[in-house]
Amino acid sequence: MLKKWLRKIVYRLRGEYAVEQLIHMGLKVGDNFNPQLGFELDPSHCWLIDIGDNVTFGPHVQILAHDASTYCELGYAKIGRVTIGDNVFIGAGSIVLPNVSIGNRVIIGAGSVVTKSIPDGMLAAGNPATVIGTVDDYIKKHEKAMRTRPVYGSEYTLRENISQQMKKQQYCDLHDGVGYVK
Repeated sequence: MLKKWLRKIVYRLRGEYAVEQLIHMGLKVGDNFNPQLGFELDPSHCWLIDIGDNVTFGPHVQILAHDASTYCELGYAKIGRVTIGDNVFIGAGSIVLPNVSIGNRVIIGAGSVVTKSIPDGMLAAGNPATVIGTVDDYIKKHEKAMRTRPVYGSEYTLRENISQQMKKQQYCDLHDGVGYVK
């Protein structure tokens, strides 16, 4: 309870909103929503945002349901719904603009600007984000790579207190490419 209260104070001091506050204001969020540090859901039109189940945002993802670029000339801002399906990953620093639908089982690459809808099962990246493949092909590629590249258990993470020796091992192991960690 105290943790929740302190978090609300920190959000207010930063001019941010907690997910719980946005839900109270009309945001729709499914089960297992996992946003990382610095994410932003448009507080001024959060009731136009619908997030499905099992959605992960990397750090500093922004979801915008309004665009004030028309305001100076027209006196009105554009607004539009944003729908994010189930089993979606949106990479760090990505921005999703109004009137966009992201389908089920989609991966959005880091730093992408999503200006148009992305269909189910697709991998998209870039500015503007474009479909660059399917999630199935992407997963197959990495399943194959895991047979020849280093694979680490969760003991190789900060959440499991990785040791200095393990950090050095991981650093050396990855001198020529990527690895995978649980």
